[in-house]
Amino acid sequence: MVMKAEVCKTTIINREQVERIKASLPSKQDVSSLSEIFKVISDPTRLQMALALSVQELCVCDLAAIVNLSVSAISHQLRLLKSMKIVTNRKQGKMVFYKLDDQHIENLIKESLVHIKE
Repeated sequence: MVMKAEVCKTTIINREQVERIKASLPSKQDVSSLSEIFKVISDPTRLQMALALSVQELCVCDLAAIVNLSVSAISHQLRLLKSMKIVTNRKQGKMVFYKLDDQHIENLIKESLVHIKE
């Protein structure tokens, strides 16, 4: 049985404000994409990996040692992080190095840390 969302039956107090705020919100697709990013980095292992990569670029083996997981487990998590554009990689010979995709991801993580420490 699918339940319909209840809609407030009271009078809107400030219709102009409500309409302005509704218009300023991101699209449903953007909200969904943002939600997916939060889901991915909400996993403690992936978050720990992102935190390590916020310090510096790392190869898979070094990242595995830092997070204390197998190379295979790290590689699996990196594939997911890469598909969500949270990390990027570069190859140097047979080695693959990973880093956070951009400053936005690093800022998101660092600001969240500041928030929990307040």
